[in-house]
Amino acid sequence: MPMSFMTGSIVGKRFYKQVTTRPADDGIGWSVMLDYRTLKTPSKRPLKCSTLSLAKAIAAEWDYQLTDGIRPFTMPLMKLACTALERVPLTRPKIIENLIARFNQDLVFCRAPDDNVLTSGVYELQVKKIDPLLKWVESEFGFKPVVYSSFFGGKQEDGLIKTVENILKNTNDNELAAIDALASASHSLIISIALFRGRLTIQEAIELIRLEEDMQVEKWGLVEGGHDLDVADLKVQISTAAVFLGLTKKF
Repeated sequence: MPMSFMTGSIVGKRFYKQVTTRPADDGIGWSVMLDYRTLKTPSKRPLKCSTLSLAKAIAAEWDYQLTDGIRPFTMPLMKLACTALERVPLTRPKIIENLIARFNQDLVFCRAPDDNVLTSGVYELQVKKIDPLLKWVESEFGFKPVVYSSFFGGKQEDGLIKTVENILKNTNDNELAAIDALASASHSLIISIALFRGRLTIQEAIELIRLEEDMQVEKWGLVEGGHDLDVADLKVQISTAAVFLGLTKKF
């Protein structure tokens, strides 16, 4: 994926007037049209959307662009769609392998020590906010997650790891692209799958991801240009992937 999709780069001037959608040439999926041109991926392949909803959302991203230049960083749905179309089919086994490799260090398994005056408040908050999600995991997948206080992580039951791996293997390319993006932003495959399965809302997921940091901000104060930008960036990443999941569902 070009760096312009991930930074504040401006790539050329807006060269089109009208953005529309239409059925793909092969009749499968939908295309976004920039005037008479079919929108293409960075590798010059026609961008084919699986649903009309996704095509219209990406069309809106392109229609939003100003006349002085194209800003790819304002088109996160376009970025995810390109990832699902071009990267996931070629690297699916590796994506799943990387997600599973980090599973034992999942954010929701890490617990602050409860016998330390500096971290006891964090521990109590984790019990209150994260334990309901862990109970859902046990109920949904049949295995009780192991929590730990070590920086090096713990070891989950093989059955739980295999169950999560099978969930990933059974996803389509759009779903895996979104889950991978969610896990990258949240440092938690469990939170990502909970969003995917509708157990968590976007706001609930963000609250769990930022649980400890928000507690520190409340105690010590917010650093402008630091904490606030981190929150905004996280909201964009989580919201984009969650909305992408919704837009690609076929009813």
